[in-house]
Amino acid sequence: MKDQTIGGWLEDLGSAKPAPGGGAAAALLVATGAALVEMVTNLTIGKPRYAEHEAVMVQARDEATSLRDAAQTLAAEDEDAFNEVIATYRIGKDDPGRSAAIQAATANAAEPPLRTAELAAQVVAVAARIQPGANVNVLSDVAVAASAAKAALESAAVNVEVNLAALRDEQIVAALRKRLAVQIEATIEAEQIISTVRAGLAR
Repeated sequence: MKDQTIGGWLEDLGSAKPAPGGGAAAALLVATGAALVEMVTNLTIGKPRYAEHEAVMVQARDEATSLRDAAQTLAAEDEDAFNEVIATYRIGKDDPGRSAAIQAATANAAEPPLRTAELAAQVVAVAARIQPGANVNVLSDVAVAASAAKAALESAAVNVEVNLAALRDEQIVAALRKRLAVQIEATIEAEQIISTVRAGLAR
């Protein structure tokens, strides 16, 4: 993703190729939300009116930059993991190791979207942190960042769950579900950010 144009990547997404798919799309939503946080902080930093929030904004900007980079990396990892699952299904059905290979690859494929959900939750947290001191002219973009991160969380959850449905090891499934549940709670905070910003815009 990092080396492609947005148009080129979207062409790949819309093609008949199995990857990139929904997991990579979720990661792109995280990167978008993080970039919007960066934009808001960059348009707030250095303005006398928001001087008291400068330290928070600088820290949030740097964190958002790291989240954006990490999300782009996860998009590629999601593609690779899904391609590995496809490869295991092509193993001959008479191969005694086929089933174990499929299970291992499927468990591995749950990791990128799970980490995507974790990054999305972090984007929500950073958006919440900058909201009180953000430049009012781009406050709506804080809500859009939270909305993108919320969509990423929901999308990532679907991609985790589709892999869990194919796993037979109940301990692995339970552990992955537990990790996902913690991140999904961030959707509530995202909704609060969106609703607070929209309420302010309606005045």
